[in-house]
Amino acid sequence: MKYAVVIKPIVFLLFLAPSLYYFYAVYLALNGENILGPDPAQTLSLATGEWSIRILVVALAITPLRYLLKMPRLWNYRRMIGLFALFYVSLHLIVFLMFLLQWQWADIGREIIKRPYITIGFTAFILLLPLGLTSFQAAQRKMGRNWKKLHRLVYVVNVLAVIHILWVVRSSYFDALLYGSMVFVCLFYRVLRHYSLAVRQFSLRK
Repeated sequence: MKYAVVIKPIVFLLFLAPSLYYFYAVYLALNGENILGPDPAQTLSLATGEWSIRILVVALAITPLRYLLKMPRLWNYRRMIGLFALFYVSLHLIVFLMFLLQWQWADIGREIIKRPYITIGFTAFILLLPLGLTSFQAAQRKMGRNWKKLHRLVYVVNVLAVIHILWVVRSSYFDALLYGSMVFVCLFYRVLRHYSLAVRQFSLRK
C-alpha cells in the first residue's frame, strides 16, 4: 500500500507532464510567443497524436508485463494509464477541431467521411470513450462479465490507431512500424497465453 501511495502520484505526473507543456506552449502562443515551430497547429496535432498512441501501447503492455515480470502491482496503474490514453486522444481531437477545422461544424462530418485517416481516428475515439466511462468499479459491478467483453475493444482501438498513423505519415513509416510491432507483440502474447500452458507458466523472473 505504501508503495502505491508513492508511485501512483509519480506515474500520474509523468503522464500529465507532456500535456502541461503543450498547454503552456498554447498559452505563450496566445500571448505572442511561439515555441511550437513554423506550423503550431500541425505540431500540436502530431504531438497529441503521438502521445495518444504511446500511452495506448503502454496500457496494452500492462498485462504482458504483469505476467512476464511477475509484478501484479502493475495492474493498479492500468485504469489510470487507460484514462490518460483517452485524455490525450481527446486532446488530439480537440486540436483537430479547434486549430485545423476552426470549429467549422459544416466541415466536420464531411472531413470524417472524406478522409479515411480521420474516419479511422474518429472511430477509435468513439470506441475508446465508453471504455473510459465504464472504467470505474461501480461500472464493473453493474456490468459483470459484460464489462470485460466491452473492454476488449481496446484491442481494436490500438489497431485502428496504428492504421491511423499509417495513413497520416507521408515521408516515413518508422513510427507506424514501431507502434504496430508493439501492438502486435502485446496481442500475440495474449493469444499465446490463452492457448498455451507453457506461455502461461513462463516468466522472465524466477
